[in-house]
Amino acid sequence: MKVRYKPSSKAQWEAGFAAAAKRDDGIETSTISGVPIKPLYTSDDLQGVEEEFPGEFPYSRGVHPTGYRGRLWTMRQFSGFATAEETNRRYHYLLKNGQTGLSVAFDMPTLMGQDSDAPTSRGEVGHCGVAIDSLADMETLFEGIPVGEITTSMTINSPAAILLAMYLAVAEKQGVPFSAVGGTLQNDILK
Repeated sequence: MKVRYKPSSKAQWEAGFAAAAKRDDGIETSTISGVPIKPLYTSDDLQGVEEEFPGEFPYSRGVHPTGYRGRLWTMRQFSGFATAEETNRRYHYLLKNGQTGLSVAFDMPTLMGQDSDAPTSRGEVGHCGVAIDSLADMETLFEGIPVGEITTSMTINSPAAILLAMYLAVAEKQGVPFSAVGGTLQNDILK
């Protein structure tokens, strides 16, 4: 069975945009040449293009009705080093100083799915990222950080599902429903 999506009318989209764009924060809405950028371009602007609206399925125009005019992008610094405790201190510092999300850098043994005490991990533990061997390490990494209020990006290899499960366990321990957890998980097995 094929389900067809019926988009909103342009007037309905404009009303939704007006409701979401409640603030005037001085964000530049023109090209570097000074040409004004409209909040929505439709088939009235381009010939031969099927009309789709930002914030609506199939999301080819973005996931937010206002693009980044109503909700700014997440500011993250790829960070993680040594132990979960040391990285946790860094995360608190970054969030206190304006970061709006976290991007976890894991060490090579974690990326390869090895424990820190494995002979092949010697010299690599906590070297280029944080060492996460257990749920306790993940809990320490996010201690005091409300995972329901920030988004987290995790660049990880084949252990991605396990690290995601640990992250969700942290959310559960904090009382955060999975539907409120946000971020990006990169399962990069070819890294």
